[in-house]
Amino acid sequence: MAYYQGNDLKKPTGGLRARNRGKRKYELGSPPTKTTLSSSAERKVERVMGGNVKVRLKTALYVNVALADGSVKKVNILDVVETPENPQYSKFKIISKGSIVKTELGLVKITSRPGQDGVLNGVLVQES
Repeated sequence: MAYYQGNDLKKPTGGLRARNRGKRKYELGSPPTKTTLSSSAERKVERVMGGNVKVRLKTALYVNVALADGSVKKVNILDVVETPENPQYSKFKIISKGSIVKTELGLVKITSRPGQDGVLNGVLVQES
């Protein structure tokens, strides 16, 4: 299934405009990467616009936690507590930006976009 992100030919009134050209390859999008909690980390590297590379994190096991003293620690993820994007995501163990995960140090809020950046970064919210 294609994800078209070009003009949908709609006028502000709701009417349709006539198409003056066909669809273009650079107007295609891609499905969202739903990063899930797993026993291993898996990344997918894609070529994107301009020949650039985008790393998508498909499954995650660890999170880089920024501590109050300025240091960063790589910590194991135990569970997904809450995901503000969709309440069902915490049930399916899907991690996105703003998700709160349970780790060995305590609760951590995710600050990176794993489907865009290919890495999980977070800040410690509550110590255990």
